[in-house]
Amino acid sequence: MEGNQTLVTEFLLLGFSDSADLQNFLFVTFVLIYSANVVGNATIMLVIWTEPPLHTPMYFFISTLSFINICYSSTTVPKMSASFLAVAQAISRQGCLAQMFFFHFLGSTEAMLLTLMGFDRYLAIFRLLRYLLLMTRSLCLVLASLVWSIGFFHSLLHVLLMSRVTFCRGGRVQHFFCDIAPLLKLACSDIHINEVLLFAVTGFLVLGCFSLTFLSYILIVSAVLRISSPEGRRKAFSTCAAHLTVVVIHYGCAGFMYLRPHSRHTLAQDHVVAVLYMAVTPLLNPLIYTLRNKEVKAAIKRAVGRRLGSRGD
Repeated sequence: MEGNQTLVTEFLLLGFSDSADLQNFLFVTFVLIYSANVVGNATIMLVIWTEPPLHTPMYFFISTLSFINICYSSTTVPKMSASFLAVAQAISRQGCLAQMFFFHFLGSTEAMLLTLMGFDRYLAIFRLLRYLLLMTRSLCLVLASLVWSIGFFHSLLHVLLMSRVTFCRGGRVQHFFCDIAPLLKLACSDIHINEVLLFAVTGFLVLGCFSLTFLSYILIVSAVLRISSPEGRRKAFSTCAAHLTVVVIHYGCAGFMYLRPHSRHTLAQDHVVAVLYMAVTPLLNPLIYTLRNKEVKAAIKRAVGRRLGSRGD
């Protein structure tokens, strides 16, 4: 096959901009964002694991979310940062599919985990007696394993079908990481089943998780409105505000990226949403969820105090 019909075994991930000054600025910015994300989420995990008062279901799920955030951004941000220093970054077909697998594996797992955390908050606040009986450590482990497993097979299905696609058209991916939509634009074989999978399976997963999360907040709001004390209502809403903020950002970005028709994807829109989705949101999660939390701040102070005390000895 000749010209644009030459089959592709390697892809070129195109940079964000042709401006050298902007590329250098973006490189430094995303290295700092990525470093802050890893340090912030790792700190949250360490504090939760080492502080017995935080060994509760809510903080178990938050530590799991922090672990996902580190892995999620590590899948794409280092490669994306490297692309800012070059006109294009080469990546093998196998490497591209592997990156796509982990991106969707971790993304879908996070969506389901956020849904699980919504119902956990409802039970913890308004069904306390039932919560203490139900949310045992073993059940938390089972639920976490379940969402990881569903996320794994959901992503595996995408990758298996994508591996059957024949790519051509120069192999120039109009993105800084391998994702479904930009790869499908390079296909020179039938991609109908891939598009159906994207809208049917991924759409069902995203909308299903969002609907269940929305249902949990309907239950939460209806219960809060029955609280007679203004201070009690304020405290209940404050407890759920962090989770709701993360949910809105996560599902807003996911819906915009994957529930639009293939023909309506534009390069500029995909770039902006992808940056928010895979770089900024994982950094915001520990800030939103924990650093505003009195228990976590107190635990961090205790951990730092012990560390400084051990050095003094």
